[in-house]
Amino acid sequence: MLKRFLNFVELRTKITSVFAFLMALAYLFYKKQPVNWTLTLLFFGSMLLFDFTATAINNYEGAKTAGELLPFRRPTAKATIFLLLLVSTALGLTLAFLTDAVVLLVGGLCFLFGVLYSWGPVPLSRQPLGELFSGVFYGLFIPFLLLYINMPAGTFLTLAFDFQTVHLDLNFFPLFSLALFSVTPACATANIMLANNLCDLEKDIRAKRYTLPYYLGEKALSVFAGLYSVSYVSVVGMVLLKILPSVCLLSLLTIVPIRNNVNRFKKKQQKGETFVLSVQNYIILVGTDSLLIFIGGFFN
Repeated sequence: MLKRFLNFVELRTKITSVFAFLMALAYLFYKKQPVNWTLTLLFFGSMLLFDFTATAINNYEGAKTAGELLPFRRPTAKATIFLLLLVSTALGLTLAFLTDAVVLLVGGLCFLFGVLYSWGPVPLSRQPLGELFSGVFYGLFIPFLLLYINMPAGTFLTLAFDFQTVHLDLNFFPLFSLALFSVTPACATANIMLANNLCDLEKDIRAKRYTLPYYLGEKALSVFAGLYSVSYVSVVGMVLLKILPSVCLLSLLTIVPIRNNVNRFKKKQQKGETFVLSVQNYIILVGTDSLLIFIGGFFN
């Protein structure tokens, strides 16, 4: 039963949420910012369980469209989805109750995206902007929420409202730093989806699913390689702006294995053979950055 459940929610694919979480946690350590473990664990539980929910919805809807079998009977699968959604929502609402409206609004937006990604009349996964949405929601909003609930109030923004007015104050440099910080997990996440869509291109076209590679054609492979380059530029920029420690420049050494994986993927886009290279690249990039930020915390 457990094995079938983990297969249904695809536990192995949760690196995009867990590693983004760990990278933000490493940044808190580097900044010597005390961690509120109650809020952090609530966020982690809600994040991970909803990631399970989104994947389960995707598999449920995909199996229905393709006429494939699920690890469970469909009523059991549907009940599992509702249970995961209920628990993750309860944890998320508890976190919002203990924090503020910003967490409620941003968290609610993440939940909405996760559901609409695979469900509804026009799922986002069937559109050419799926890579953008996945990169932003995994690469930007996960670090933002974790940093927001642990850093001093007003670090990034202040939101106040009543029945007549809404007042929003934005702090430019912290938000700009957050945007740069999110480039690597966002680009690496987007490339996992792009690689998946490249491998499934012919099958998707037959199913009338027109994803980004359908519109980009051969340029999709250039975008795939270019997104990794952008992540390296962001790391250099953050070191120069003293957002990250100088030791993070060692992440440039990963250019060699990343380039080798990119070249292999360019030669063949096959789900069972080369798709895993995009996952390896994610682990190499985000894992290395997380480790180096953590190491930098010892010398800060």
